[in-house]
Amino acid sequence: MDNLGKAYQTLTVRTRPAENRNVHRGFLRSLLWITLTTLTIIVGAFLSLLMTSEPLTIEQRQLVAEAILVVEQGGFTSEASTLRNIVFYRSSDSWWNKYVGHQNAYAATNFPFAVVTLYPAFFRFSVDATERAAILLHESHHVFGADERMALQRVWIDKQKLGWTAERYSRTRVWRNTREWTMGAVPGLFQCGLDGQSDCVE
Repeated sequence: MDNLGKAYQTLTVRTRPAENRNVHRGFLRSLLWITLTTLTIIVGAFLSLLMTSEPLTIEQRQLVAEAILVVEQGGFTSEASTLRNIVFYRSSDSWWNKYVGHQNAYAATNFPFAVVTLYPAFFRFSVDATERAAILLHESHHVFGADERMALQRVWIDKQKLGWTAERYSRTRVWRNTREWTMGAVPGLFQCGLDGQSDCVE
């Protein structure tokens, strides 16, 4: 190999690591830019949900605290901890909830932001802390990412752990609504008994 060939080979060997470093550095910069942009969008969206809605009153926060205690006493410790320490409670719709619409709802959860809106019906039609606990348990499943069908199913199966039973609550509005919604979403839970239409959980 002549001197010119050796010089070219040496230059190529020395250049490749530098090129690799530049490519690696460029990739890291792009990744950092994408990450920062994504975080900015997420934080902005989260703050917009809070800024366009109203917080709970002192009296409402007290009712929520009592309901969370019922959830905890029912054995749902992780759900209670989430409801107590992670969830941001609001008493009116954010811009997103107004856009989506939540007619007839007692509450709504903005996943993955853990923002839970408690509508006037939550306080007006629930007869006690146990019924409010059932609604909050439902919303805690949404906070963890469960869809409506799964949240309804889990609460209906676990309702007795809360003390939310047909014997005591079958005539309340919250019970009737929840039973109707659960029957529509999970009809298999209501195909027991001699008539094949009874609650399989009771």
